[in-house]
Amino acid sequence: MEKSQICATSGVCPQDFKLMLSCPSGLSKSQVAVKFSILYDRRPHPDNHWEESVSEIWNHRLKENSSLYNGLKFRYGGHLMHKKGSLDEDFHVCLQLGLTDYRTFVGTNLNPLWEKFLVSSEDESEMCRHMSMPLGNGAIVETSDGKILLLQRSQNVGEFPGHFVFPGGHSEPAEIGISDHQFDKNLATSDRLNESVSLEMFDGIVREVVEEIGIPATSLSEPLFIGISRRELNVRPTAFFFLKCNLNSLEIQQLYSNAQDSYESTQLYAVLRGELESMSSRMPGCHRGGFALYELMMESGRII
Repeated sequence: MEKSQICATSGVCPQDFKLMLSCPSGLSKSQVAVKFSILYDRRPHPDNHWEESVSEIWNHRLKENSSLYNGLKFRYGGHLMHKKGSLDEDFHVCLQLGLTDYRTFVGTNLNPLWEKFLVSSEDESEMCRHMSMPLGNGAIVETSDGKILLLQRSQNVGEFPGHFVFPGGHSEPAEIGISDHQFDKNLATSDRLNESVSLEMFDGIVREVVEEIGIPATSLSEPLFIGISRRELNVRPTAFFFLKCNLNSLEIQQLYSNAQDSYESTQLYAVLRGELESMSSRMPGCHRGGFALYELMMESGRII
């Protein structure tokens, strides 16, 4: 479906976004906690017609592409912020995460009638309670020669083929052995589980950059969490991180051809901040929001 068609049918353009959370000073691992609980899982739609459409759409997609895989994802259920003092280091965020899967994402967020799954509410979590809401991730990677890395998506990907995006994907429950909520119900193990999920938020973005760009993890700085952007079209949330790479843009271009997941993109760009702004008009909304988070970080002057 073309952009003009999407705008006409849903009233929402693909480039529209909303910043759910902005942390311009950048938060380290120790400043980002997670509450992982079944409380933040999706709630079934009360209308059986719409709930059954989730399976119908998935089954239709499977007939078109039998290689689709219904993997588990972390579901974004909201966040809490608190500040214990006056310093930037005193600012902490707790992400509220549940479980969802790709099948439910296809059947709700990517449903042509996705707005039927929204609830009329000022509360974001309540508004999206029937949505899959998998929390994606994106990386603003700065090279040693001061450029930012962008990918142009392949024509074969499911969402926004041909668009510019930051490297990213999802943190994966399977990476830390999560297949259900069995362990988060036990107080003795829930704290350790929350810590593991929090670490996977940071490990996951490094893994995505390595797999999509082809650079070694040792060339990257520790990620800093800079916020969450939500695409207005089908309310798709993405967590963004800022990382520095000690390789220059030419060295990175040479490594890109051997990247594990290079099939997902057709070209890697290394661009200056001014060029990034002009290219953002061809980004999906969640990644335009990532650019907005990067701009807020740069304007704050708190990260060198």
